[in-house]
Amino acid sequence: MSDHFAAFSFVDRITAFEPGVRGRARFAVPGGIGAFPACLVAEAVGQLAAWIAMARIDFRGRPVAALATETIFHGDVAPGSSLELEVEIESCDEDAVAYGGGAYVDGARVIELKDCLGPMLPVQEFDAPEALRERFGLLCAAGAPGGRFRGVSVPSLIELDGVAGQSARALLQVPQSAPFFADHFPRRPVFPATLLLDSQIRLAMDLARTAIGRVTTTPLVPRRMTHVKMRSFIAPGQAVELGAELVAGDGVAARTVRLSATCDGRVVATARLDVGAGAG
Repeated sequence: MSDHFAAFSFVDRITAFEPGVRGRARFAVPGGIGAFPACLVAEAVGQLAAWIAMARIDFRGRPVAALATETIFHGDVAPGSSLELEVEIESCDEDAVAYGGGAYVDGARVIELKDCLGPMLPVQEFDAPEALRERFGLLCAAGAPGGRFRGVSVPSLIELDGVAGQSARALLQVPQSAPFFADHFPRRPVFPATLLLDSQIRLAMDLARTAIGRVTTTPLVPRRMTHVKMRSFIAPGQAVELGAELVAGDGVAARTVRLSATCDGRVVATARLDVGAGAG
């Protein structure tokens, strides 16, 4: 099976579609994978927005991740779940798409995205327009077969020096090759922004557990991510230095962590993560 539209594609069927305005879709999370983290749920919502935006301008451009004002994490998604996706397009033209949206499992909201903005780049740099147009037609009709996604091998983090209980640093070595690059994207492989964010969340949660985990009897969870800004693409094989710093608190068991990612001394991404006690 080709990895295109399989290794990193999270829309099975578009069930409702108002051109350039809104859409709903489904994705069946395969039961055989190890996990389906929140960042991939956010990716699924963003992909639905991308399909609607590309169709709006007849596949002359495609949006790429840039800004996300707020992402709220309401719950986990287990392998085997059926995701219901929805997006509302605030504006869309040849230059950019602005949207918000969310995802649900059994009627319960699991993630919420607010005020996202993706600049449009020429689609032929990333994929074949005719392949995308054909795929969109399939998604709006019978839908794609389920079970295509086989999971993602998340790159491990190499711990670097930090300040105990205050900051942490780690090295993320982007693989030179991986199945998801054939899907993201066939003509220009790019490390997915959502996998970068997943690595940043892992680093932030390790820091938070070290710093404040002992003051609460309930597990710490990511509550929301704000001020996400992707400044440039990350290519296969690049080394990315991740940084996490505790900057604020709202009670003894809640903190905000400032996140950064740099390549060759240049900042490529920034964000903030609110961490707090989850359900006991």
